[in-house]
Amino acid sequence: MTELDAILVGGGLANGLIALALATSRPGSRILIVEREAEVGGNHVWCFHADDADDAPWVEPLVVRRWPGYSVKFPELARTVSSPYAAVTSDRFREVLKSTPGITLLTGVEACAVSANTVTIKTAGALRAKQVFDGRGPNQLPCETGTHFQKFLGLELRLSRPSPISEPLLMDARVPQTDGFRFIYALPFDEDRVLVEDTYFSPTANLDAPRLREEIIGWAHRQGFDIQSVEREERGVLPLPTRMSTPDPSDGALRTGYGGGWFHPTTGYSFPVAVRFAKVVAENGPEELRPALARLAAQHGRQLRYATFLNRLLFGAFSPEDQRNVLERFYRLPEASIRRFYALNTTTSDRARILCGRPPRGFSLRVAFTRGAVAS
Repeated sequence: MTELDAILVGGGLANGLIALALATSRPGSRILIVEREAEVGGNHVWCFHADDADDAPWVEPLVVRRWPGYSVKFPELARTVSSPYAAVTSDRFREVLKSTPGITLLTGVEACAVSANTVTIKTAGALRAKQVFDGRGPNQLPCETGTHFQKFLGLELRLSRPSPISEPLLMDARVPQTDGFRFIYALPFDEDRVLVEDTYFSPTANLDAPRLREEIIGWAHRQGFDIQSVEREERGVLPLPTRMSTPDPSDGALRTGYGGGWFHPTTGYSFPVAVRFAKVVAENGPEELRPALARLAAQHGRQLRYATFLNRLLFGAFSPEDQRNVLERFYRLPEASIRRFYALNTTTSDRARILCGRPPRGFSLRVAFTRGAVAS
């Protein structure tokens, strides 16, 4: 049996970044991505902030658009954040993976068994590799009691005249607060093309697609978007845990991405964490990789503990209609603190800034204790 350098089970963002990092840093590597769907990458737009891809040149070919900053809007705050922002699409993601030497895609097949060095699939039997990565998605993450969900539906709109916005609108939280904390996200790709998402931080995973489509079209019309057609739809439901364990890379296949716990539990973002993971993989050979990932997991675990504590406060100490007040207060912080928070790389000072001072409107210490938000 020929031994490959790496087999990646699952063709999502995390495994794609690992494959690109390996292929770029170690020319001649033999890398196989096994994906059960007909194509890798799904149907997504992934965005990231400027600092998320530092020293990761293999990310740049994936980028379809960059902006110098973005804006947020709340009932009592409107702010532009001068932090560069970038977008990656599934189409570009697939294109780059398919054209990168050393990467082979095996799609439309499902792994029957996955271990530290072997992947078994029905059509090809057992395949062996120096490293096996298991990145089969958010459904692999155990959801504990108290877990909320980030759920969204997005429509990519073709416009009849130029878009009224030229930079991303990361949060328009002036919309009615139903089904948890709710906001609209708008991403202008071109003058005549914009992605609009209706997003919820909700206690349930239920996604009412017909209603959300109506909400998006209504919001777009009110903002002055002249809609010609709907070009594409995407949707997602991601767990936002209030407690979670630190990833353990000590044995078995190396778990990656959302299902492995390598994500931001407060925002649902996984891009910066996926980049850090991929860099460690590219910089360490098979013998050194697990100890290196254990060190990364220890750093990641400290950030997870803080982020899940914030989730317990957000979901446990505030009523759903008051949760946007927490985010409005957060966006009054210095830009550097905001960037580090999204990158899941907060400092001690950042954590103090987020928690100290007058609490956001609607905070209830009694409710927080009752719901266990401040329990260990």
